[in-house]
Amino acid sequence: MSFDPRLTLARADLASTGLEGIVPAASYVEPKTRQLTAPSAAIRRERRGDAEQMDQLLFGELFDVLEETGGWAFGQARRDGYVGFVEASALGGAADTTHWISALRTYAFSEPNIKSAPVGLYSMNALVGVEAREGRFAKGAGTGWFIEAHLAPIGFGETDHAAVAERFLGAPYQWGGRESLGLDCSGLVQQALYACAKACPRDTDMQQALGAPVEGPPQRGDLVFWKGHVAILTGDNTIIHANAHHMMVAYEPLDQAVERIRAAGGGEPVFNRI
Repeated sequence: MSFDPRLTLARADLASTGLEGIVPAASYVEPKTRQLTAPSAAIRRERRGDAEQMDQLLFGELFDVLEETGGWAFGQARRDGYVGFVEASALGGAADTTHWISALRTYAFSEPNIKSAPVGLYSMNALVGVEAREGRFAKGAGTGWFIEAHLAPIGFGETDHAAVAERFLGAPYQWGGRESLGLDCSGLVQQALYACAKACPRDTDMQQALGAPVEGPPQRGDLVFWKGHVAILTGDNTIIHANAHHMMVAYEPLDQAVERIRAAGGGEPVFNRI
């Protein structure tokens, strides 16, 4: 039996106790749940600051840590299941979350006053535990005061994931990113679906299992897949996608993208409806 290393909390020398008898390893350890206390943090392939970023954690997300050494924590993101290395200094103790950031991005403030010093810059879908309110502000556990209109209670979701994706228009392309300051193609799809209270895996090949193949004409909101790439259909002949051609989230005529990607060896598009 084979296991996807991206989603399996195991190495040859170490694995989660929950995998004992399933995945071979030299030893097994019970993971410790930690929580991201920085606005965002890279999940890296190796224990180095210049290693490939495969995914990101956003503020408030949980990370199940198997090992911490040399300033790095090896573990698994609770929200999308991705495994890798996160800087240990960005992780703290786990606390309850009650809301998610529904604005594209927002500051927290050191006091319930927009003239006070800002604390971080937080992206859509970061998780917040509201512990106090004053006027139009809500205090986030472990951070500052948010404009409460930029938060939504966990369980509330938007209804048009294509419209959510359109709010990221112009955001820079960042490999492995899933924050409003930079994200990749599958990161854009994931964040759009998270905002609609829908589960979504991290990578394009995983996302192809979402929904069902389109029968009949494609329509707004359909996911468009190529080899290693995904976009969202926004109109009859328009897609939005984070892509390395434009190096940002951009609109593109579908027929133009099909021709360009075909020429680059990406094959023909496949449409899924979710």
